[in-house]
Amino acid sequence: MTAFIAAAINGVVGVAVAWVLVRYEFPFRKIFDAAIDLPFALPTAVAGLTIATIYSENGWIGSLLAPLGIKVAFTRLGVGVAMLFISLPFVVRTVQPVLQGMEHDLEEAAWCLGASQWETFWKVVLPPLMPAVLTGVALGFARAVGEYGSVVLVAANVPFQDLIAPVLIFQRLEQYDYAGATVIGVVMLLVSLVILLGINLLQAWGRRYDG
Repeated sequence: MTAFIAAAINGVVGVAVAWVLVRYEFPFRKIFDAAIDLPFALPTAVAGLTIATIYSENGWIGSLLAPLGIKVAFTRLGVGVAMLFISLPFVVRTVQPVLQGMEHDLEEAAWCLGASQWETFWKVVLPPLMPAVLTGVALGFARAVGEYGSVVLVAANVPFQDLIAPVLIFQRLEQYDYAGATVIGVVMLLVSLVILLGINLLQAWGRRYDG
């Protein structure tokens, strides 16, 4: 559920980020564009340690949230933050080339016919963009579900609270419960296969829409 919520949020934020990178020129745009790929290059353990430090009660952001009674590090909210960080590039990099290939003539025609900017985005831009958005969300969800390195450091790993399946598998192996680890691994494998099938269907839908 946490991975699904993170992927859904990134579905909106990722489209907005991709839109800004494609449609607007601003200072340090290339640096910002390159920073989107940081979760790909950054070791997951470093990402988890950084998030845990920043969002701890003595961290830069955690110290501001603590007086409000909001605790991020070592909670399920911290797991969600880590999942948001590692899965955002999948949406941005999937949507960005589609936006770059879209022609502005259709938008200008819609404006000439009296459509507002919101109507143009909703009825002209979004439909051909939707397959790429859903593909990016599915890829981000798959990455978030299987994430280990960053989450294990930012979570308290308490069962039924913020203990994720990959960490649970590792704990079972430490306890020499190979059967339990195998069962959890098989379930994760089935989830991955379903996600991959969904991604392939979405990509086929996108190609058919382009055709």
